[in-house]
Amino acid sequence: MPHDVFGACPLDCPDACSWVVTVDDHGRAVKLRGNADHPHTRGGLCVKVNPYLEFSSDPSRLLHPMRRTGPKGSGQFEPITWDEALGAIAERLHDILAEHGGDSIWPFDGTGSVGYLQGCGAPHRFWSAIGAARHHTSICSISGHLGMSYTSGSAAGMDPEDVVHSKLIVLWGSNTLTSNQHLWPFIETARADGAYVVVIDPVRHRTAERADEHIAPRVGTDAALALGLCHVIAQQGTDTRFLAERTSGWAAFEDSLADYTPERVAQICDVPAEAIIALGTRMAVSQPMAIKLGQGMQRHRHGGQTARVISCIPALTGDYARRGGGLVYSTSDAYMLNGYKLSRPDLRRTQPQTLVMTRLGRELQRADANVKALFVMGANPMVSNPDQTLVRAQLTRDDVFTVVFDAYRTDTAEYADIILPSTLQTEHTEIMESFGHLYLNWNEPAVAPPGECLSKTEFMRRLAAAMGLTEPALFATDLELAADLLDAPLWRDAGIGVDQLRTAGWLRIPGTIDYAPFAERFATPSGRFEFVSARAERDGHGLLPNYRPPSEAADDEPGTFALVSPAGQFFVNSVFAGIDRNIERAGEPSITVCAADAAEQSLVHGELVSVGNDRGSFVARLNIGTAARSGIAVTTKGAWTKVFSDGQSVNVTVPERDSDMGAGAVYHDNRVSIRPYQPRN
Repeated sequence: MPHDVFGACPLDCPDACSWVVTVDDHGRAVKLRGNADHPHTRGGLCVKVNPYLEFSSDPSRLLHPMRRTGPKGSGQFEPITWDEALGAIAERLHDILAEHGGDSIWPFDGTGSVGYLQGCGAPHRFWSAIGAARHHTSICSISGHLGMSYTSGSAAGMDPEDVVHSKLIVLWGSNTLTSNQHLWPFIETARADGAYVVVIDPVRHRTAERADEHIAPRVGTDAALALGLCHVIAQQGTDTRFLAERTSGWAAFEDSLADYTPERVAQICDVPAEAIIALGTRMAVSQPMAIKLGQGMQRHRHGGQTARVISCIPALTGDYARRGGGLVYSTSDAYMLNGYKLSRPDLRRTQPQTLVMTRLGRELQRADANVKALFVMGANPMVSNPDQTLVRAQLTRDDVFTVVFDAYRTDTAEYADIILPSTLQTEHTEIMESFGHLYLNWNEPAVAPPGECLSKTEFMRRLAAAMGLTEPALFATDLELAADLLDAPLWRDAGIGVDQLRTAGWLRIPGTIDYAPFAERFATPSGRFEFVSARAERDGHGLLPNYRPPSEAADDEPGTFALVSPAGQFFVNSVFAGIDRNIERAGEPSITVCAADAAEQSLVHGELVSVGNDRGSFVARLNIGTAARSGIAVTTKGAWTKVFSDGQSVNVTVPERDSDMGAGAVYHDNRVSIRPYQPRN
């Protein structure tokens, strides 16, 4: 009998959609649909995920282990058995451990799957047991999290669904229709009840087109804009009771706002002073107000400071205390699962070095890091990491033993010594949280894996056996791993374990029906919202939230553009971006500038152009359009290098430079020139 199986999308997206897979009598997945019973995603799947079954059976799918037979990057591989692959990996790891120690082994985990079991959680058991280097996942959203840790203490400031109660909704650096689409119906419900929607983003994207108002500041100047808005709110009227009872340091912060008049901020941000005054006034009187903060605004030199400043706005208005008010950047903090018991850091016998994800090129280059083995799982750093030229140069080294575990032969896999075929979400067990809602999803394997594909958990178990390890925790089944994750007071006290979650398919986080994380106290040492932070000052970020300009983006150097590369419509990061259907859907790589800038630089719509700087360049088709404000150029991230005529993609231009907090990537702190393309002879 055909039957349905509950699952959930594994991609790096806030929506974490619940889905249902229909399996026929022959054990084949024949239909994928959204789970209509899920309260947040409500049966919808986005265009990025709708073809998931087609992607899983694509001819480009890896089905067998492979070993390199030619130079790294040449694409020359031969099929081998799993026994051969595991034997070769175990032998190399034993040699490296004996000669260099576990510090020299780098488990480079990405967010190709953001689940706990097949993502970055359970595999840590193995790496802890052999003493491998710690992997610092800094590529995505860390700067924003750390910025808010100094003020509110957590990025989970409200239930996103509560925007239905909001009267003012500010989507700051969030292209909600493309990257968080299941929030949009809640926003539309609020609009039907009179809510006003503002988008703050340098790019005029789909969501900005649908908003009531769009404000487009210079790239990297969001903190200045936020301080200008705070200046106006302070003049128009704050929530004095909230400030007195629930915050600390307000007087000092209020004094600092004198430097951020609308007129001065207008010059910094290139936004009319009248628009700043109007929005600040609206914020002061439109309660409840909700701010949805996206990740793009913190991808520059002072991204953490930017999030710190923006988080102050709902404190001035008292909206953190109102249903439908506050700020949400990520809901992950609300889950309180037992990540410690899942990943078992107690298995470590030494304290190894920490290697930073966004510094891949420099870390491999660094002699004292002495990396001798690189395991790339759920990541495609040849596409996603900054400074593509340096990354490529380091991946070609023969003295770094590289293993890539993936479902496809990614650009990174071409530089591997051994490529291993992984399962996809319909073929393995997984537990999915969300950073955009408050539900935990169970993913049951619907079908058997094709070929010789293995789940990451099964690969780690087999590798532990091949290494001769005997620690029982390394051989826990997927259901045992899931039970360890759910063995946390919040879930245990609610009587929720594997059986309950598996049966339901999804469950709301216990105790979050009326979710108000800051109702009684903020997640700070004082329990108050902290405008003044001695900890931030000790860490070099200033006693008060402040504006610091980006390194490159706001320079307005004549003849150059601030380059921004937000998410595209057809794939998440680089996942599935190498599949022919997606290449056709996304179309040829393009770069958009406004008409005035194109005319000033004699650029012609439709011509091939070279986009670059002293770090490198890529080729794209020029588009003249309204998405780009003056002074910026807009492309999208994620396309594989094979799509570009010269084999280099957007991140060839991005510096491998740290943000202010957490060593985050600075994708949007990048200036380029655009010139007509001249093919190499």
